[in-house]
Amino acid sequence: MGLSQTYQKFTKIFKTFLCFVFVGSLFADTTLIKNATIYDGVKNIPFEGNILIENETIKRISSANMQADFVIDASGMIVTPGIIGTDTNIGIVEIGALSVTRDDSSEIYSIGFSIHDAFNPKSTLIPWNRSNGVTSALSLPQGTASPIGGLGSYFLLDGELDITSKKDIVMIGNVGGSSNKSRAETFSVMDDLLSFASSINARDLSSDSDIADLIESSSIADFMELHPRDVKALFKLINENLPLIINTHRASDILKLIELKEKYNLNLIIKGAQDASLVASQIAESNIPLIINPINNIPGSFDELASNIQMASRLEKKGIDLMFNTPRSHNFHLVRQGAGVAVANGMSYEAALKAITSTPANVFNIDQRGEIKTGYFADIVIWDADPLEPSSMPEYIFINGKNIDLTSRSSRLRDRYTTQPEKPNTYRN
Repeated sequence: MGLSQTYQKFTKIFKTFLCFVFVGSLFADTTLIKNATIYDGVKNIPFEGNILIENETIKRISSANMQADFVIDASGMIVTPGIIGTDTNIGIVEIGALSVTRDDSSEIYSIGFSIHDAFNPKSTLIPWNRSNGVTSALSLPQGTASPIGGLGSYFLLDGELDITSKKDIVMIGNVGGSSNKSRAETFSVMDDLLSFASSINARDLSSDSDIADLIESSSIADFMELHPRDVKALFKLINENLPLIINTHRASDILKLIELKEKYNLNLIIKGAQDASLVASQIAESNIPLIINPINNIPGSFDELASNIQMASRLEKKGIDLMFNTPRSHNFHLVRQGAGVAVANGMSYEAALKAITSTPANVFNIDQRGEIKTGYFADIVIWDADPLEPSSMPEYIFINGKNIDLTSRSSRLRDRYTTQPEKPNTYRN
């Protein structure tokens, strides 16, 4: 074969290769979940159907037959959106009692303290919660020296070092409870800080020197020794209507927070709220979402005397948007047990499921998640049985359309000590 012939043959092969690559690129990887019982996170009743996933998103939801590269027959299974954690420290705290594994507090900043850059996508607690249906979460700092202070962020729990997140999307605060500060002082400081925040305009933030002048001119900012980062966070709170989670329980405190919400047009969410049933009409009228632990039944303090196992049901009847949390955020997946307890005590199943999926997405402006809907990101869990039953477990989990490995440290330990029992522990895989 001459040089010319060799060149022609090579050119033909190369063109064929390019054609293959081009054509192949037109056909993205697809996954079909068929014959599923679908709770989409919004509708009041489930429906039977098929879900087509293409790349990261839900391409189509239909009862019609569809083709895909990978097909899952979900007959007899329940499909829901992935659970969204609303009140966790996943990824920023590994062992609560060990300070070197905690990244949820600051000795320098208060209001402007952000946990975002400390998030560890390889935390052992992520696959543990993920394998139980939690696909994303808000991670929050612990309370700071200020009654308002600390910025939380939203993270996908896919374990990727290339972290998918929304930075500093919520601020936290605290009133009453275990704090040794006077309530009168706390509310006064909170009011003064919000008043200061309302006075800030964009021109004041042109430089750190301008911010320093602003701090010096404000008695509350100067007294609290605010930093430029803190001032910028306060500006964001008011001018970008940043969600503000305030942890409190007592009915009178809730009413005072409603006053502050109306005065400063706050995007307020109240966490804890065990006395909420006493002021449910006012909460509903002010359109304030709540984050509660639906398992709470016995008062844990004098601030929680109205605590009742039927509280979730009573608040739902008032039309209040509810989200759920747990007392131990490293085991946040237990939130679905809490949702089940709420249903067992009068809450509708659909509202309980919304409390851990679509409601958090809507409240915290998490776009295109929390629902099974065409065009939304495919954060989907396929359950072997009722997801609000603690014994039920996921068969498949998808995050951004990716089929996620369900292995965790717990499952590896289980397999280590339940297989190969004839071998000494040292030699087990």
